[in-house]
Amino acid sequence: LIGVYTNRHGERWELQLKGSGKTPYSRNGDGRAVLRSSVREFLCSEAMHYLGIPTSRAASLVVSDDDVWRDQFYNGNIKKERGAIVLRLAKSWFRIGSLEILANSGELDLLRRLLDFIIQEHFPLIAMNDSNRYLEFFSTVVSETANLISLWMSVGFAHGVCNTDNFSLLSITIDYGPFGFMDSYDPNFVPNTSDDERRYKIGNQASVGLFNLSKLLQALKPLLDPRQKQLASQILEGYGEHYQSRFTELFKTKLGLLGENENDNYLIAFLLKVSLLC
Repeated sequence: LIGVYTNRHGERWELQLKGSGKTPYSRNGDGRAVLRSSVREFLCSEAMHYLGIPTSRAASLVVSDDDVWRDQFYNGNIKKERGAIVLRLAKSWFRIGSLEILANSGELDLLRRLLDFIIQEHFPLIAMNDSNRYLEFFSTVVSETANLISLWMSVGFAHGVCNTDNFSLLSITIDYGPFGFMDSYDPNFVPNTSDDERRYKIGNQASVGLFNLSKLLQALKPLLDPRQKQLASQILEGYGEHYQSRFTELFKTKLGLLGENENDNYLIAFLLKVSLLC
C-alpha cells in the first residue's frame, strides 16, 4: 500500500502496487509478478467493473526489466518470464484476514481500533456511538458478500483462491490470481491448477463464502456481548437466504422472467442442468 488518493469527485482510493518486490508479508516469495498475470488482472478487473460487479481496478501497468522465475502449471517446469508491476486501486484493501489475524493473536485493543477505523471510513450508515455497530457491520458484510458471489455466478466467474485473505470487507472482488470464466456451464470448473482438491471450484463459491463469514464472526466474537453473539449467529444463518434470493433475481433477469412464480427456482435449476448435459 503506497498511499491514499482523493480525486476531483471527492472519492477516496487506496493505491497498491502488485509485483514491486518483497514486503514484510512476502513470506518465502519474491514479491514479484509476471507480465502474463499482470495483463490478465488489468483486463479482468476492468471487465468486471463494466459488468457492474464490485471490484478493485488497475490504474497502470509497467513492464519490469527483472527476470522472474515461475512454475506456471505447478508441474516442476520452471521458466523465466518478464516481470511487471500493476498499480491497482480500491476503496479499501482490508480483508476478513485483516481482522482474523489480530483476533487469533489476541491483539483485541488493536482489533477494536482497526474495526472502528474501517466502520468510520467505509460504512457511513453505521453510527460510531451505536453499541451494536459491530453487529451492524457484520450484517452488512454478510448480505454484501452474498450479493458479490451471486454476481460472480451470474457471469460464470471463478475467483480461484477464495480464502479469508482474499475476501474484501467491502465485498469487492480483489486479488486476481488464478481466476477464470466458464466457457460452458460446469459447477466443477476450477481455474486454479494447484487446487487438486477442487476446494475453490465455482460450484463451491457460495459455501466458501459462508465459511469465510463464519471466520469473520469468530474474529468479532471477543468484541460482542452474549446477546450480540446470538444475534450475529442468526445473521449468519440468513446468509443462504440472501444468496439464493439474489442469485434467483439475477438469473430471472437473464432469462427475462417477470413477476414472481413458485416455479422460478425450478426452471433456473432445470436450465442449468440442461446446459451441463449439452
